[in-house]
Amino acid sequence: MRIVLAGASGFLGTRLVSRLRADGHDIVQLVRRPARDPAEVTWSPSSGQLDPAALAGVDAVINLAGAGVGDKRWTDGYKALIRSSRVDSTSTLATTIAGLPATDRPAVLLNASAVGWYGDTGDQPVEENAPAGEGFLADVARVWEAATGPAESAGVRVVRLRTGLPLHHAGGLLKPQLLPFRLGLGGKLGSGRQWVPWIALEDWLRAMTFLLGRDDIAGPVNVVGPAPVTNAVFGKALGAAVHRPAVMPIPAFALHVALGEFATEALRSSRVLPGVLTQAGFDYRYPDLPGALRAALADGP
Repeated sequence: MRIVLAGASGFLGTRLVSRLRADGHDIVQLVRRPARDPAEVTWSPSSGQLDPAALAGVDAVINLAGAGVGDKRWTDGYKALIRSSRVDSTSTLATTIAGLPATDRPAVLLNASAVGWYGDTGDQPVEENAPAGEGFLADVARVWEAATGPAESAGVRVVRLRTGLPLHHAGGLLKPQLLPFRLGLGGKLGSGRQWVPWIALEDWLRAMTFLLGRDDIAGPVNVVGPAPVTNAVFGKALGAAVHRPAVMPIPAFALHVALGEFATEALRSSRVLPGVLTQAGFDYRYPDLPGALRAALADGP
């Protein structure tokens, strides 16, 4: 397949590019700087600029673009960037796709979203048919997903990837926690009762290739593991994986001091289940947390 990918320089994007190329796919990356070779195309999502020829005749488009949610403290300006970086990239791709002749449109758009769509679910398990929740990230996810509308209206299969927390030592959920846990300073966050929607990075990558090839799957898909756990259980499992105790809880007030408004989102409970993937018969390589953690810590760069 010839696939155009936005957000290829991020933690997930770089690994997905490597996997897809290893599988024999032809990958074109959208970049904001001047293109360096034929495998790159320059675009400007903030101004809605993308040459339609970049998407004409390709088989699929994957959009993972967006500023990191936990990369910086949440000022009003950074919250605006979190929102605009997602909505602008999605809108630019969807409108460009819709503007192509029907015979030139890609068959599928896999567009990133997040389990933040559901807000705080408490102990209630939710699948893809659950409504949007409340809070900043839920509001972002709502407009983010809505921005795919033009492509969907044009008849393109659109999959909205409500991704959980991929596990890998080099990024995502694990990277900032590894040092304190290896020093024996890890533990639960806040009460520890909030649910964590983790997924092994390997299973996230395999889910992407699975969804590319499943013409019968469209709409929201929860890209999470089949067995979410509470934060307290996650902390104990991570401590066991690095052979250290996990008995140093971080109280909620300390998180608010350290993280500001983002702490409220970090303490939300997301008991999200992969309804669509399970029904479609997706085969998880790491369905349980201990196995996923062992793979995450042993994996290469």
